Amino acid sequence: MSIEPKTLKGFRDFAPKDKIARDILIGKIKNTFELFGYLPLETPALEFKEILTGDYGEDEKLMYSFTDHGGREVAMRFDLTVPFARYVAGNKSLTFPFKRYQIAPVWRGENTQAGRYREFYQCDVDSIGSPSLMNEIELLLIINDAFNALNLKVKVLLNNRKILLGLAERCQMHENFFAFSTIIDKLDKIGLEKVLVELQQIGMSQTNLYDLNDFLSSTMSIKNPLQKLEITAKFIKGEVAEKGIAEMRYILENIGRLNLAIETEFDFLLARGLNYYTGTILEVKSTEAAMGSICGGGRYDNLTGIFGMPDVSGVGMSFGADRIYDVIEQLQRFPSHLSQSIKLFIANFIPELEIEVLQLAIKLRQNNIPLELFPDSSVKLKKQLNLAHQKQIPWVLIPGDEEIKQGKFTLKNMLRGEQFVLTFDEILNYIHTYEN
Repeated sequence: MSIEPKTLKGFRDFAPKDKIARDILIGKIKNTFELFGYLPLETPALEFKEILTGDYGEDEKLMYSFTDHGGREVAMRFDLTVPFARYVAGNKSLTFPFKRYQIAPVWRGENTQAGRYREFYQCDVDSIGSPSLMNEIELLLIINDAFNALNLKVKVLLNNRKILLGLAERCQMHENFFAFSTIIDKLDKIGLEKVLVELQQIGMSQTNLYDLNDFLSSTMSIKNPLQKLEITAKFIKGEVAEKGIAEMRYILENIGRLNLAIETEFDFLLARGLNYYTGTILEVKSTEAAMGSICGGGRYDNLTGIFGMPDVSGVGMSFGADRIYDVIEQLQRFPSHLSQSIKLFIANFIPELEIEVLQLAIKLRQNNIPLELFPDSSVKLKKQLNLAHQKQIPWVLIPGDEEIKQGKFTLKNMLRGEQFVLTFDEILNYIHTYEN
């Protein structure tokens, strides 16, 4: 029986050059996290299903779940935040605020489309145990530095769930908050007219529809975040909403004083992760490429509550590595020749010298030279050189019988076509100098 070599929908292979490119991307994000004092954490890919389907869990239809050999109901993680909350609740000795990052794959069985996969990498960064809004400011600084390092221009959309609650209360839709927020979040996708139709379908009164239409129409063109916030403050109602306005004002005023490269926008319609977030909500979008959100997050005040640890406030966000990769690829920002780890190819074409060549390879590796030793000495030298060229390995070592006896070797630069007869120490110097 012949099996077709295909991948599942929503999953993809990364060839070596693509994996190198993605590793560089993730490395820049990781370096940014560490510059801000976040420590690495790793949680399992598999969790008890009840953990992932709690009050803050994912729709079961989108989860990959099964019964394991021990009869336990388990599921593959759909994000890194719920496992993080489980870890925090299960480790009472943590010192707060606890700042961690995690970079790992997650799985969701949702419909695939451009930029949406069923297996993808998240680069999460969270600080838990502090209600200070300085944490939100720090997230914006991380966004600024990470995307500067990635050479991408982005826009950050900011909102606060308390403001959304105030908007729903003003429109007398607080009892149907989830449906209301989901619909208005679609404004930029379906337009104002269709949003109003859908709100009418879920029971919003004609008077409130008129008021909301006037409010949205008057604010859509306003670019200044603080001006837009003050107009919003006059429209919405309730003590919770006032607190949300105050929190957003603090963030907007302070980031305005920091001269960040990123563009920030107050978007009172932004609604994401409503089961998670209790305060600040943020999304990051590319201003150069057509792509959905490439980073998102916010404030959660009780995520550990379902694990018996209530009232622990945290804030965090996730960089979507695969979407960011797609944006960089779309913009053709990856270098045409990505640096690979293999620096040297050792030709092996004299059967009598196989052990000597192998000893030479061992000695070079002990001096931190990543190399490939060709295994088959029966293959002609020309074919081996062609192989090194195809693999874009910059240096080839050609050991001959007399040269080995004299302690010298022919080193060929595959990019320039130059070759030299050098001692072992000179070879190390040439390769390390080239690498730097």
